[in-house]
Amino acid sequence: MPNAIEVHGLKKTYGDLAAVDGVDFVVPTGRVFAFLGPNGAGKTTTVEILEGVRKRSEGEVRVLGLDPWEDGARLHPQVGVIPQEFRFFEKIHPDEAIHYYGVLFGTSPDPEKLLRLVGLSDKATAKFDTLSGGQKQKLGLALALVNDPKVCFLDEPTTGLDPQARRAIWDVIRQLRSEGRTVFLTTHYLEEAELLADQVAIIHHGKIIASGTPEEIIAAHGGRERLTVEGPPSLAQYLNQRLGVAARAVDGRVEVPMRERGDALKVLTALEASGIPWQRFATAHDTLEDVFVALVGKMDDGVLKAEGAA
Repeated sequence: MPNAIEVHGLKKTYGDLAAVDGVDFVVPTGRVFAFLGPNGAGKTTTVEILEGVRKRSEGEVRVLGLDPWEDGARLHPQVGVIPQEFRFFEKIHPDEAIHYYGVLFGTSPDPEKLLRLVGLSDKATAKFDTLSGGQKQKLGLALALVNDPKVCFLDEPTTGLDPQARRAIWDVIRQLRSEGRTVFLTTHYLEEAELLADQVAIIHHGKIIASGTPEEIIAAHGGRERLTVEGPPSLAQYLNQRLGVAARAVDGRVEVPMRERGDALKVLTALEASGIPWQRFATAHDTLEDVFVALVGKMDDGVLKAEGAA
């Protein structure tokens, strides 16, 4: 199947400032694509260009084979958008809002079905200004689906939701993917991206600094698997002397990097022989959040050093 989104050499400049600086990525049809980055990284500018509400300075962009800026009238009926911190008419009811959007798009949506899908059935006749922040986000997601879109742009869709409601939205996103829709997701919840996304791109200072599946990014940029043990700093010193490992004490626990699985048995045997009190142990590996923080931190350090040198 053709790609849902193709971006090549995308740039957006404001005078001497490059908000987006030569970005390339492709989103295959029917995938969940997480676009991640700290505030000011270029996420919002890129997304607005893809949605056709901001004009690019350079590069090629295609969404469903169309240029978002030149072919917006043809593209917009085929995409759904939920903006960050969704707002609407204060006194409208969710079921009325869905009917209203249906009129705008020339469709006949089923309010009951959509509200049930996002877990908002019990608020069908509540006024918008009485909804919680999370409930407003749920309504925004329902409205993004009114026109039966092929591509859904979801900007922080679970912000303000409690854990149970977040998981309900995750189920909706998974269902959208199972139906063959493409989901372009921005989120500050890195565990959310790791759980949901088929592909991830991390942008910082207007450039893509990592891309691939979550597993590929973690493998390429993360550290080795490690054994963690609850114990005093003296335990790290003992293991370093006994085994020649690079154990380190961190926040009341000792972390020991492992080259292979057999290393765990060697460490546990040494722990038993140490005579030093220790408690629970577990194996751990870097998450997408760990890698994200490390990559962004390294890039910021490099920028600061370069500015200092200048």
